[in-house]
Amino acid sequence: MKKLLLPMLILPTLCLAQETKIDPILLGLGEVFFFDKSLSHNKTQSCSTCHMPAAAFADLRQNDIAHMVSQGDDPTKFGNRNTPTALYAKYSPSFHFDEKINDYVGGQFWDGRAKNLAAQAGGPPLNPVEMGMKDKTDVVKRIEENQAVRDYIIKYFGAEIWKDNQKIYAIMEQALATFEHLDLFSQFSSKYDRTLAGKDTLTEQESLGKELFFDKEKTNCSNCHQLQTADHDEETFTNYRYFNLGVPKNEALIAHNKLDNNWIDNGLLDNPMVKGDEKQKGKFKVPTLRNVAVTAPYMHNGVFKELRTVLLFLDSYNNPARKINPETSKPWDLPEYAPTVSHDALKGKPLTDTEIDALESFLKTLTDAPYERN
Repeated sequence: MKKLLLPMLILPTLCLAQETKIDPILLGLGEVFFFDKSLSHNKTQSCSTCHMPAAAFADLRQNDIAHMVSQGDDPTKFGNRNTPTALYAKYSPSFHFDEKINDYVGGQFWDGRAKNLAAQAGGPPLNPVEMGMKDKTDVVKRIEENQAVRDYIIKYFGAEIWKDNQKIYAIMEQALATFEHLDLFSQFSSKYDRTLAGKDTLTEQESLGKELFFDKEKTNCSNCHQLQTADHDEETFTNYRYFNLGVPKNEALIAHNKLDNNWIDNGLLDNPMVKGDEKQKGKFKVPTLRNVAVTAPYMHNGVFKELRTVLLFLDSYNNPARKINPETSKPWDLPEYAPTVSHDALKGKPLTDTEIDALESFLKTLTDAPYERN
């Protein structure tokens, strides 16, 4: 089977994830599938189209909606949610209800509807606004068209497996999940990581930002964006829980996708595993903050263009001086869905402009080395 090469920008980082046993058979398939455009209806889109290796595995393609959301294999179709980075996705636990905290945790996608990475990998090919394939059988037919892949699967799984489309599709899912377990997808190579290893030093402004970020009395940042103990070398900057931050509607996206003016993204409520619990409406999974400075736009609907705007928006809950959205020069819009706004998680002390600047500087230190911009 022909080996696909990753972009030279990140090729040197390609190694097996620490302390993770990776099946090399599935790994080879996973890399092929990740870059295979034939797995989309019009053969124009692969996983790497919306998770661009050279762009921190986010979708930075320009389109007529300012890449708030991704354009599909059918260029007339767009999603309703911003495409998150695929980096560090392997660390999200399987979706479950944690009885100790009485809350839902983990899973993949903004609403956690895919229980794990393999389940997530099987979603986009069948999504009508993403890769647009009719069903699993059609996807398997496309896989089978690649004689090298067919022979490879026969070699390691036997010829009989081609009689079962479900098993072939499952191999694709597991192979993609295996590929995403490479260190390529979780490099821990940012300036923040280098300082933990004693190989770099934060500036005075960055240090203030770090102090503010982890100060639970001063800010609300680490309430949702810290999982490990202080200065843990594998902190992913998310607790994988679900919150409603009162993010406003993205009116431009609603108009572009010709949605009803009263349309509301249900968030976690759309996850069948919450069994229609209305208390989950409007909640979205806490994203990793790693590489956040290079993966704009922000929030589940891409409503904010700048990282600083997100900080000002969150500060507005505690700071009466933060009345105006700098991107619109108008007052902040109302929450998309107000009844479940997580007010307790948003509590903090008002921040000065200097403190906002410091927090932004610290967040920029979370950018992995291949994506750092001078």
